[in-house]
Amino acid sequence: MMIYADNAATTKMTKTAINAMLPYMDITYGNPSSLHSAGQRAAEALADARQTVADILGCAAREIYFTSGGSESDNQAILSAAEAGAKKNKRHIISTSIEHHAVLHTLNKLEKQGFEITLLDAHENGIVRPDELEKAIRPDTALVTVMYANNEIGTVQPVRELGRICREHGVIFHTDAVQAVGHIKINVADENIDMLSLSAHKFGGPKGIGALYVKRGITLTSIIEGGAQERGKRAGTENVPAIMGMAAALKESYDMIDEACSKLIPMRDRLIEGILKIPHSILNGDRYERLPGNVNVCFEGIEGESLLLILDSKGICASSGSACTSGSLDPSHVLLAIGRPHEVAHGSLRLSLSHENTEEEIEYMIENIAWTVSYLRSMSPVWRDLEEGRKEHVIQ
Repeated sequence: MMIYADNAATTKMTKTAINAMLPYMDITYGNPSSLHSAGQRAAEALADARQTVADILGCAAREIYFTSGGSESDNQAILSAAEAGAKKNKRHIISTSIEHHAVLHTLNKLEKQGFEITLLDAHENGIVRPDELEKAIRPDTALVTVMYANNEIGTVQPVRELGRICREHGVIFHTDAVQAVGHIKINVADENIDMLSLSAHKFGGPKGIGALYVKRGITLTSIIEGGAQERGKRAGTENVPAIMGMAAALKESYDMIDEACSKLIPMRDRLIEGILKIPHSILNGDRYERLPGNVNVCFEGIEGESLLLILDSKGICASSGSACTSGSLDPSHVLLAIGRPHEVAHGSLRLSLSHENTEEEIEYMIENIAWTVSYLRSMSPVWRDLEEGRKEHVIQ
């Protein structure tokens, strides 16, 4: 048995996406910048894909720019807003302590260039409070960037309200929606979003392709120089097959969001209920304001890496957090930000489900996670000290 429960890291490509890509590898393979008929057929396909993405997000096709994925989209959005702000002597940016490193590392870079960065607290439930954002906005604030849904603990932010506050103060609002798009219905106009990042491989599309929504009137800075592709804002021949796969996967996932949620949420809740029966375990992130398929827990007295290896031997593919930091020995910055001590944050487990998971798989995971935690604790001197009272339990 192999149970894939790491969909936050990447999803399996759907048959719809694969089939949408194939003609553009074999038949319609022209360069969309070419003037001949082969190139123009590719250009027409590109325009159709752009319109599909725009329709789903509730914006105009000219407001969609294709990129290599979420990290590039985040970088371009933030650097563009920063450059525009600097020209108006606005060098203050607001974000949160639980952002993806594509955002945090870009902000660190800007800080070295003289920008002032304010990171809002996400509190123990992993959710930013709108009133704290409003208090943090200053006359020199150039940008607010807050992720739509967290990639580790799955918490969904009050984006509509955050965007409204930014709109009232005349501040650009960007959201990293990589984990949310395809799983939550998003309308950029209704939710006061000025820029939005997405990545295809999080909703059944291919890796290495994404998009950036930029509201008309916002100046976008090129971070890749070269040709005039993407209306002069992103040089490089467009990856037409991947773009077609992304558009097809996004349309498919959008059309089945309600059906997927009706299946995922009960499975997610059953998984949480079963895992939290393990003594001294705790759920990370808000119990209800979270992605439909996200479960993130910490177990006291164990190391997450050992847990993952044993679960893998039992056919369960899971993670301890972001795949982008899987090689690091440091505990998750997200878990530390919501108040988990280092020793507890090291014992984390993230399970991210898809509509292809089954109730039988949920029960199998609950049973084997409980056994594995018990097994690891039986060999742990730290756990022995906790149980014998030489140390106090952090998780009650």
